Amino acid sequence: MVGHAVEISPRAPLSPAHRLAWLDVLRGIGALAVAFHHGTFHYLPELRRGYIDQFSPGIWGVLVFFLVSGFIIPASLERTGSVRRFWIGRLFRIHPLLLVALGGFVVLGVTGLSPMEERLGEGFDPVAAVLAHLTMLQDLLSVPSALNVLWTLSYEMIFYLLVVGLFALRVHRRSATVTLAVAGTALAIGPLLPTLALTRGLGLRPAVVVVTVAVVLSIVLACSRRPGVARAGALLGGATGLAVVLFNSRIEAWQGLVLLAMMFLGTAVHRADQGELAWRWVALAGVGTVTAALVLGRWGSPDMVDDNAGRAWNSAVLLAVAAFAAAMALRDRRMPRVLAWLGVISYSVYLLHPLVLALSDGTIWRPERDNPWWMAGYLVAVVALSAVTHRLVETPMQRLGRRVARRADPGPPSPGAVPASSPAPEPSARS
Repeated sequence: MVGHAVEISPRAPLSPAHRLAWLDVLRGIGALAVAFHHGTFHYLPELRRGYIDQFSPGIWGVLVFFLVSGFIIPASLERTGSVRRFWIGRLFRIHPLLLVALGGFVVLGVTGLSPMEERLGEGFDPVAAVLAHLTMLQDLLSVPSALNVLWTLSYEMIFYLLVVGLFALRVHRRSATVTLAVAGTALAIGPLLPTLALTRGLGLRPAVVVVTVAVVLSIVLACSRRPGVARAGALLGGATGLAVVLFNSRIEAWQGLVLLAMMFLGTAVHRADQGELAWRWVALAGVGTVTAALVLGRWGSPDMVDDNAGRAWNSAVLLAVAAFAAAMALRDRRMPRVLAWLGVISYSVYLLHPLVLALSDGTIWRPERDNPWWMAGYLVAVVALSAVTHRLVETPMQRLGRRVARRADPGPPSPGAVPASSPAPEPSARS
């Protein structure tokens, strides 16, 4: 993971870590944007009503996260060429804090400060809820997310499965082609695809169990030392992930496909930045993705974050791509230390701010009118709590994950690994 910025000579070249600090800045701003967006429901409702039809900070922050993930995640796999290291790293990077956040949700529910039924619904299936959240695929399995932000982790997980599948097929470097294929599929058949078809056909718990078994089995097989078995596992995971996006999404399938296209667009940018892909192909992939997002957004009503997002979706798409391009154009400059640090703790900010809002509602009250001071206090509390959880949970678990990964696969990089001269940052989750 990219660390803090340090003072260097104005003439000194920036290190690879500092050249990647722009990604942390984007993550930090994106996380605060999502936290602010959710906070406006509680502390700035009048202000929110004035702009939400034109722009959604929440959608913008999520799209920025997905672009950053697309840039980073494939690089983390290709750096070592080890699928085993990749999955171990993902497990230790994402799940420790996820379990902490889910534990906080349970505590708030048990104490009555934020009843669980308000999020999971009355009569929810506990087996389905636990399995779906542990695989992070609850948003694609008709299981309400315990925390409203967790839906994005479902698409993050699908991206991991697809990246590993493409790596197994040795077509992972064709990022522009993959981006255009995903965006084209969204345009061509996205509006025609069913929602929740698997869940309706099998029933909630059977569908969750089937997908969970398929995903866990795919990861176990993909980590095998036998190439044929590993390839079969990787392809099973990719096929399972694609199937649930196409046929079992909570939202219309075209929206999920656009999100995946945004992530693969981030990967295409990484390829071009490393000299592996001509920038004209990245531009074509970008135009294709944005066109699909805007055309489909005009045809339908994106509801992944807010009902009837409308024009707010279009502006968020355009501004997310613009922000990513602008930050990359400035990547050779030193980034503000505070913003880079905020990016380092952004995963905690993203996961924990709903708990802070729920705790505030359950113990104090909401102001009747806009109150900027309450909003400021809430954001300060989120950042302070995130700094603590990053230090006590994220950092030690990431270190442990790296040690476990090295012991699990101490051998030389597999064929197709990125050379050591092309460093990639320690990946992080967005959202």
